[in-house]
Amino acid sequence: MIEPKANCLTPCEVGQQNAGVNELPPQSVSTPVVPSASLSKPRRALQELGLLGVILLLGTLLTVFGGSTERIVRDDVTQKEYRVVRNKFLNVDRLLTLAKNTSFFAVMAIGATIVIVAGGIDLSVAGIYVLAGLAGATLLHACGPQGTWGPLPGLVVTILTSLLCLGVGAACGLLNGLGVIGLKLHPFIITLGTMGIFRGIAFVTTKAVSIGAFHPAFVEGFISRKLELATGGSVYPIPLCILIVVAIWGSLYLARTVTGRKLHALGGNETAALYAGLPVARLKLTTYVLAGMTAGIAAMINIGYHGSAASGDGAGYELEVIAAAVVGGASLSGGRGTALGAVLGALIIRLIVDGIVILNLDQNYSQIIVGSVIVLAATLDRAQSVWRAQGRP
Repeated sequence: MIEPKANCLTPCEVGQQNAGVNELPPQSVSTPVVPSASLSKPRRALQELGLLGVILLLGTLLTVFGGSTERIVRDDVTQKEYRVVRNKFLNVDRLLTLAKNTSFFAVMAIGATIVIVAGGIDLSVAGIYVLAGLAGATLLHACGPQGTWGPLPGLVVTILTSLLCLGVGAACGLLNGLGVIGLKLHPFIITLGTMGIFRGIAFVTTKAVSIGAFHPAFVEGFISRKLELATGGSVYPIPLCILIVVAIWGSLYLARTVTGRKLHALGGNETAALYAGLPVARLKLTTYVLAGMTAGIAAMINIGYHGSAASGDGAGYELEVIAAAVVGGASLSGGRGTALGAVLGALIIRLIVDGIVILNLDQNYSQIIVGSVIVLAATLDRAQSVWRAQGRP
């Protein structure tokens, strides 16, 4: 009698083993989680610190090579006039003007960053800016000293004008969003067309005539309200306060809300976001509406500060706004971008543009430099993406 070897299995044991091999381990079923394509917090903080370093470098260069200028100061006691020599860049008036000018572009750059994070692009931001500004200017003129509506309470005029600018901006953004998701065309094509449409409407409705004579409550009483400084200068705090509020909202919206995380996921991989069950069409529509509203806010600041509006306002602003977003770290391929980066990027662009004036260079070089900055920033972003795709830190 031959005894079975110790390592041989009985038919029953073989069946049990095969059954165990064919069975798959149980898998837990959970709600699909879409990974965020945004940078990690340390890397994002490092990037923003780098932007601050660039700002300090540009400021140092303008301080050293910008030269100086003379200013006549009158003594209130003796009524004597003195000549004061000060740096052309590093002085209170110049820095406050820089901050005020940056507020226009930074607000729009935040909206542009939201669109870019979701994988889109908006070239019509300047057209929305001018159209919303003219709508608000028309209302302010009608309620002004030369208007036909008669005097209205200042608070009512301020609220109505603000809502009108925001409403026109949101409506234009809604049109962009519906074109992108409805016609299934690339956002570059849609917004390039609406850029011309919005600006054409502005020229047709105003006959290329500027609008002024505003109700003083919105100008001197709100946007252009002065705050006198102890040094003798003055500052316009409202535009800066609006920028701070929009920047805080943008930062929280993109980094802390569920919708903001969905936008990062959408921009990182639209196909994956679609399969994960994200409302892709609604998210895209939301981004363009928000971008339009930020353009409306910038238009509101513009007409309130300058006290007038014209159909030629905002020429070339789309280039500077997109440049600010890209320099601030927004990836044109989608999935990355912050509101703080957009603000810092806008400040860098304004330093470059204003620096050309301070250094007494030909201002026509500004567009060449800004365009080159966009190409350089996009190239660095592409190199960074390839570097990360290869698994390098």
